[in-house]
Amino acid sequence: MPGAGQGILEFQYVRGNTALTRVMASNPLTLLNPRQRAGNCAWVVTGALGGGLLGGDSVQMDVTVGADCRAVLGTQASTKVYRCENGSASSQQLSARVQEHAILILAPDPVSCFAGSVYNQRQRFDLAPTAALIVVDWITSGRRARGERWEMTRCQLRTDISVGGRKIVRDALRLDAADGELASPARMGRFDCWATIVLIGPALATAADELLHFTAEQRVAADAPLIFSAGPIRGGAMVRIAGDSTEHVTHWLREHLSFIIDLAGEDPWSRKG
Repeated sequence: MPGAGQGILEFQYVRGNTALTRVMASNPLTLLNPRQRAGNCAWVVTGALGGGLLGGDSVQMDVTVGADCRAVLGTQASTKVYRCENGSASSQQLSARVQEHAILILAPDPVSCFAGSVYNQRQRFDLAPTAALIVVDWITSGRRARGERWEMTRCQLRTDISVGGRKIVRDALRLDAADGELASPARMGRFDCWATIVLIGPALATAADELLHFTAEQRVAADAPLIFSAGPIRGGAMVRIAGDSTEHVTHWLREHLSFIIDLAGEDPWSRKG
């Protein structure tokens, strides 16, 4: 049995379909395997006991997506990071290996860091040259409805992606109140949701090219409720989005990542925006 907060997932191609052949989890991590969607795709939905992460909680996931598989990792709801009362950070780590001709789609709800929280996230993906990966990584300002905006103590996110053993992406974001007010106009300003999207791999080449072309044709208005940009990476594209609400960002994801439905059998955000 894995240690506290640890999870193990293995997907294999069995009789023409992706099957979840190994699943293990320990508190506070929970893992659910909904019924098979249409087509060759298996889903796992993660959650946490108590609805979020307390100070000192540590979640570590180890995922293997076997050759020819399609797998989706989602969440039951937004990942809430509660106030750090004992001086210990909350953390999540994901290590995933995606084998030949396999596709992994990471499509969670956003992380929501509450006032006084300290959160560290590290994600590492190792892809075979013919594998493909979609990563949606996003955070919100906190409990905006209660007047709480960007009041976390510190939030650190890091994603590393390698293809065929070669590092392709290293992306990091650090929001630290010690460096100045996070909600100030010079930092997060009027935006309440920030997202990074990565598409990489031969199976996603057309989708990546279309996103790059679409973005290049757009004009940015200074007062727009949502702004975004995109740039090429080796074998794919990276997109950044800033929205004045989670709803605006969710709408953008559903509209411009609609090709995920053909890969996954369902829209990951169909009931969430």
